[in-house]
Amino acid sequence: MSLIKSKKRVADHGEVFTPEWLVDTMLDLVKDESERIDSRFLEPACGSGNFLVRVLRRKLAAVELKYGQSDFERRHFALYALMCIYGIELLADNIAECRANLLEIIAEYLNIEASDDLYQASYYVLSWNLVNGDALKMLASDGQPISFAEWGYLGKGKFQRRDFRFDILTGMSSHVEQGSLFAKHEIFTPINTYPPMTVHELASMATERGAA
Repeated sequence: MSLIKSKKRVADHGEVFTPEWLVDTMLDLVKDESERIDSRFLEPACGSGNFLVRVLRRKLAAVELKYGQSDFERRHFALYALMCIYGIELLADNIAECRANLLEIIAEYLNIEASDDLYQASYYVLSWNLVNGDALKMLASDGQPISFAEWGYLGKGKFQRRDFRFDILTGMSSHVEQGSLFAKHEIFTPINTYPPMTVHELASMATERGAA
């Protein structure tokens, strides 16, 4: 893969893509976290997903190792692994490519088609987790503050979602040492909390976001 799309994009946006070998070398510095299913990764300039693709592959390898003998658990924990990956990207074509790349990986891993509820649920998750916006200004492309969904797997096929504003999460990181993007602190009040949802319910919401 070329490390640049065009010289103009490099000049205008500083856009240069990180090669896979360097991505893997960097992820090996946090090897345990990169191979943990529920660890959360945020790439604030994710491009087409070079880092996030490698993180997802590592997480899915962990899913296969731990839950490969149970199709139910394997499918749900694969979705949960995807739910723990986040990205922000300034350029709209890059974020669209990033979403497509991650969706292709999980579809290939689970051997699912676009008509499958799990495919549509994955599309829905990526539509929230991968944001077209400016990470420095903490604003989405529509000018609104960036927010992220904190997803949790409750077991038995149920997922929990709570939304948090990115600027509040990052602002507190300079004052409180915590071990998570969604640190548990009294001022971290979600802007939205949703009832537990199944894969089918998540898939049905994909239509509202624009079906894949």
